Amino acid sequence: MKKQRVRFLLFVYDHTQKLYRKYFKKKKRQWQFNEKQLLEFQEDSLGRKLGEFYKKHGFTMIPKMENHDVHHLITGCGTNFEDEIAMQFLLLGNGKANAHLLAAIGLGTLILPEYLGLYIKAYKKGQKMRPFHNWDFEALLWQNFEHLKDFIQQKNTQVFY
Repeated sequence: MKKQRVRFLLFVYDHTQKLYRKYFKKKKRQWQFNEKQLLEFQEDSLGRKLGEFYKKHGFTMIPKMENHDVHHLITGCGTNFEDEIAMQFLLLGNGKANAHLLAAIGLGTLILPEYLGLYIKAYKKGQKMRPFHNWDFEALLWQNFEHLKDFIQQKNTQVFY
């Protein structure tokens, strides 16, 4: 039964992803790097880790959606469907809100309600992280991945002088 529900979600995703890029990402340009070039970055860099992510999973970059894959690396969210929905919850907790994200959350929760605990945990994790959902990660590909990840996972703290 779960397999059929996931297949339905994949069908919806496949048919809405292009529309999302066309209408929600029309001002965004695709990155100037490809998967092979990312593997040429310094070993501990975000760019290299992203290239390794694509190679490990057999993925290719989707134009204008490259940040999404960085979000997987930064948050540690997996790539199966319930983890994809959990990542949308995490991004909502991090401050991102748009129609596509809210639709994914609504439909994902409706179709896979048995993961509601995972989704709530992800939302709370997103609240605890520094807001990163709107960062331009292409400009950060040269940065040390672990330092960047550590920085994002530490919530802004108030400093009193």
